[in-house]
Amino acid sequence: MLMKGMRGLIVGVANKRSIAWAIARACADNGAQLALSYQNERLGENVKELAQELENPLLLPLDVSDDTQIKTAFETLGERWGQLDFLVHAVAYAPRQALEGDFVSTSREDFRIAQDISVYSLPALANAAKPLMTAGGSIIALSYLGGSRVMTNYNVMGVAKAALESSVRYLASDLGPLGIRVNALSAGPLKTLASAGIGSFSTILSHHKKHAPLRKLVELEEVADGALFLLSPMGRGVTGQTIYVDGGYSIMAI
Repeated sequence: MLMKGMRGLIVGVANKRSIAWAIARACADNGAQLALSYQNERLGENVKELAQELENPLLLPLDVSDDTQIKTAFETLGERWGQLDFLVHAVAYAPRQALEGDFVSTSREDFRIAQDISVYSLPALANAAKPLMTAGGSIIALSYLGGSRVMTNYNVMGVAKAALESSVRYLASDLGPLGIRVNALSAGPLKTLASAGIGSFSTILSHHKKHAPLRKLVELEEVADGALFLLSPMGRGVTGQTIYVDGGYSIMAI
């Protein structure tokens, strides 16, 4: 019960195979009370169905590209809970065409969208959460190795993840004096709704399994345990870091 008595918002649950949902389950199993957000009513159907497995969760409409919805969501959290202990940012998006072909031909609009949804949403959410984290707190964002290395067909999303990890460091510096920790969790490749939009993803999975030191693909539960460490008091001395849960693949030169 590492998180008994703690309350947190998880942004980005898509379905039962999403990393965000695995994190939600791990937090709930360890005593946390959760709020889950959903972008729109269509995606909200999945979230509401999954939420039935949790104990008394809050469900909030929240499109991270809309400042008004961000403001309203955190006002609701303030009214219902008064305090927030942790925040999970599991949101990323780029138009499909920006994940095909080469990066050099990325359009200005596709680049803007990827940065707005995948990167700016983190400081926007952190700023809204700050007044509720009166006793300190922990914020994590999900990243991927494509933010530091060139990954086939990752393109503009790789640039976005690089910006996300940089944002984590700046936010850690800004919020550290308030006792708020900010870290990134970089998971190995997983079959999720987000990865379905990456071309040749099966090749990436095969290569990872063959070359990672542990010679296996990472599991959702392993990533969730990494998040649990960062969100719980166990990670109280860690901030501004990108923690890899990828079977060691990130240390390899191939």
